[in-house]
Amino acid sequence: MSETASPQPRVLIVAFQGWSDAGDATTEVLQHLGGLIDAEVLHVIGSEGYVDFQVHRPKLVFDSDGNRVLEWPDTRLYGTVQRPGEEAAAPRPDEETLRRIDGSPVTDLLLLAGVEPARDWQNFADEIVELIDVWGVDTVVILGAMFSDAPHSRPIAVSVSTESAERRAETGAVRSSYEGPVGIATVVDLALAQAGISAISLWAQVPHYVHSAPSPKATLALLDKLEELLDIVIPRGELLVQANEWEANINRIAAADEDMSRYIRGLEESRDEAMAAEATGDALALEFEKFLEGGSRGADQTGPSEADLTGDPDDHDDDADPEQR
Repeated sequence: MSETASPQPRVLIVAFQGWSDAGDATTEVLQHLGGLIDAEVLHVIGSEGYVDFQVHRPKLVFDSDGNRVLEWPDTRLYGTVQRPGEEAAAPRPDEETLRRIDGSPVTDLLLLAGVEPARDWQNFADEIVELIDVWGVDTVVILGAMFSDAPHSRPIAVSVSTESAERRAETGAVRSSYEGPVGIATVVDLALAQAGISAISLWAQVPHYVHSAPSPKATLALLDKLEELLDIVIPRGELLVQANEWEANINRIAAADEDMSRYIRGLEESRDEAMAAEATGDALALEFEKFLEGGSRGADQTGPSEADLTGDPDDHDDDADPEQR
């Protein structure tokens, strides 16, 4: 870790292949971001003792010298390398790269990618906590995606949760109330909280009836939330085209299958009703708040207050618990 204070908050985005990666949505996010920042491997958590190699087998590949080598399913930390004596090239105006709202480049983004371990989860989580401390990470974002009764034709719902009351106040996230089986993402999340490191979890709901194919629409939904959370601009590349093709392909398949079409229509109606009820509830709460504010101002004040004009009810687009993983 550099002794020089970073000019920007150092952000780590974490995702694991396996149970918490429905539709390959989270690993595709990391691959997309890694390509935008020309990420290189900075650190490796070895898979030996953690991963079941009969499930995630090592691969035989040729290295740059033509030698046959084994590529193990390790957990790798990626980031942009600034080598001594090298000047960071300023991005071209038309170059696809991560930028902040003011146009400046994002220089301190780290990515942690791996497969969900088969054993020793607590020790694995401890290694990640130590890694975060060594690299001076300021913000940790854990990505997850779960299969859900969600229609492919509606926006992908993404929930935002955190154990930190301070981060909830800053971001509008909620604290998960889920109880039940969990994956490695939750184990890491709680290990970070116990170490005094606040992490934010983003979970996308992926339509369960298209589980055999990657879901670029869910990847886009997670990128949208990351943009909002981190105040950065993320070029989408080909993802928009891929998401449109993904949805069109499902539409074609459903059009030829009446049972599937009927099932999807039911999901759409349920989602629309839930969204309408949620919106109505928010509207009623806002009206009640206005009523209380009006009463406290007195009968001689009949005009709207500044709070009435600027108040905006929270818009939560998820209809399932964020931590059903």
